Amino acid sequence: MLWTSSLLYCGLAAALTVPTDHLLHEERGDLESSRWVKGERVRPTAILPVRIGLKQNEANLDRAYELLEDISHPASANYGKHWTSEEVIEAFKPSDETVETVRQWLIDSGIPSTSITHSDNRGWLALHMPAHQLESLLHTTYYEFEDQRSGGVMPACDRYHVPARVQEHIDYITPGIKLMAPKDTAVREGDIVRKRQFHHHGPHHGNGRPWLGRKPDWPPNHNHGHGGQNLSNCDTEITPACVAALYNIPPAPHHSDPSNSMGIFESELQYWDQLDLNLFFANFTNIPNDTHPINKEIDGGVAQTTNVSAAGGEAMLDLQLAYPIVYPQSITVWNVDDLNYQAWPNATYSWGFNTLLDAIDGSYCTFSAYGETGDAQGIDPTYPDPAPGGYKGKLQCGIFKPTNVFSISYGGQEAIVPIAYQKRQCLEYMKLGLQGISFLFASGDAGIGDYPGDLSFSGPTGCIGPKGNVFNPTWPNTCPYVTNVGATKVYPGHTVFEPESAAFVIAGHPYPVNYSSGGGFSNIYPIPNYQKSAVATYFRDHGPGLPYYSALAPDAPNPTLVNISALAGNTGGIYNRLGRGVPDVAANGDNIATYTGGEFMLSGGTSASTPIFAGIINRINEERLAIGKKPVGFLNPVLYAHPEILNDITNGTNKGCLEGLGFDAVKGWDPVTGLGTPNYPKMAKLFTSLP
Repeated sequence: MLWTSSLLYCGLAAALTVPTDHLLHEERGDLESSRWVKGERVRPTAILPVRIGLKQNEANLDRAYELLEDISHPASANYGKHWTSEEVIEAFKPSDETVETVRQWLIDSGIPSTSITHSDNRGWLALHMPAHQLESLLHTTYYEFEDQRSGGVMPACDRYHVPARVQEHIDYITPGIKLMAPKDTAVREGDIVRKRQFHHHGPHHGNGRPWLGRKPDWPPNHNHGHGGQNLSNCDTEITPACVAALYNIPPAPHHSDPSNSMGIFESELQYWDQLDLNLFFANFTNIPNDTHPINKEIDGGVAQTTNVSAAGGEAMLDLQLAYPIVYPQSITVWNVDDLNYQAWPNATYSWGFNTLLDAIDGSYCTFSAYGETGDAQGIDPTYPDPAPGGYKGKLQCGIFKPTNVFSISYGGQEAIVPIAYQKRQCLEYMKLGLQGISFLFASGDAGIGDYPGDLSFSGPTGCIGPKGNVFNPTWPNTCPYVTNVGATKVYPGHTVFEPESAAFVIAGHPYPVNYSSGGGFSNIYPIPNYQKSAVATYFRDHGPGLPYYSALAPDAPNPTLVNISALAGNTGGIYNRLGRGVPDVAANGDNIATYTGGEFMLSGGTSASTPIFAGIINRINEERLAIGKKPVGFLNPVLYAHPEILNDITNGTNKGCLEGLGFDAVKGWDPVTGLGTPNYPKMAKLFTSLP
């Protein structure tokens, strides 16, 4: 469009002359000299896509936890009164005053109103304009910045200004000062961690993490077949009968609500196959052969394979643990992203969580928060994918109805995910919680940190900080709006009628690395209200006796990561006493009997405990639906208010990235097994008694 406005012929001098009624809105610090190089000025006639992120309803954003607790706490009169998606958008959208103030500023600056688009979720304004006009509007100068690692070039400025009267209504403007890291690496100043790569907590992995699965030294005990209740070998082989006995899970009703399919998330080349399911059904259950999940394939994702050798250990583990608990309820497998993104080992692939969230909530595709709008350039996949074999369609936004429960056995370390990126995503879990959706995440398999050395990108120890000795919590578990699940096991010589212990297996017996239940404390998120009493009791009665620090990372734009050096300071602390504690709960996660690739296997990991706990929640939802009530939604306020519905675990440890150091399982909540393992009758009785 050819504009004839007061902006049309403004030059560089005008751009740099800042009126007295304008304020500096954002300014860049020093460039990382080894990464970004400031080049030529952007061509004045170059058309730039402009996005103005509007300040959200800060009153409601500040009350996010309060709003969610209002419908999730068992003592609330509004328990179970979930919101509609429209109500969520309305509650958090920018005020009408904000929208009109910013729009009028643009119009008064000579921009035609017809050129301004307001996003469907009301979070930002969009337009396209020549670079020289944007420079005049923001009193700045745009340059081309080249990333020395990828060769990518993006327009950005060093600072920009807006009128004082509109500043309070604007979150950020792009292109602006942000320089997004492309799909390569990012650097955290002052820390040992230099690279980031996102992984899942699962038994089968294409990016270097160990597979917590192996062939046993004995043949499968086929005496379990067709519903057999042999419980004599549960210390060496966990079958559906063992799981049912551990948690007092009764047989499922013969009829199921078609609206209550259990959701299981898959990515990173994890496919299920029917042959393995049939082998498992025939040997361990009464489930008919050829029973299979519903496939939801997002942005080129592929859920199923007919090639048995391509079956994924993660996918088969998830399904073979969930089906015996929920059947005849259905299961929906959500597989995200095309094969290029799933298989690229050098990508900063973000597990595909944003891909899933976009697909089940269209407003998230353009949701603005913490200086981020929509998917993050350089972190999330971009569609259409021009690469050979890539998904050529548009990003799928809001085309699927979410399941009531999501079991997710993927994740990474909190310290490797940009603060703004993860906080925006965390808010989405809150918004979906308001709509009655439960998200359960695996807490990780490396105890208080990540795997060491070449098995991760968290440095040689798997811990973080300048000395590589600070505990390294997992993400998205630390988000206070999700439920995360640690792992337990039946130790040798014990039975399912005795208390379990925290999962801990020394490297070489039989896994190539130490395996222990992930747990610890966030460096970003404070202790949520529902957890404060439990965590305070833990520190009072069972303090670990380890040096600690007490500081949380401030909000910061992408690609800023947690600066552990700044948080820990000179305290010598190795964990954060102010952070949200994980996990919340636990379930069995070792010696799980499965079939993968046509062979009998024993698998382990919090990838096992998560579908067990999620399956139980799906069963409880079924009971609530049968009596005319809604799904349970966000679980944590009920669980922490009523820990008596769980089996407290008081034995075991989660030693990890520091030799001999970790937390212990103790009476009450602990950062190893949380509040404990499920007790189905007690849980069902309580949840069905709630409104």
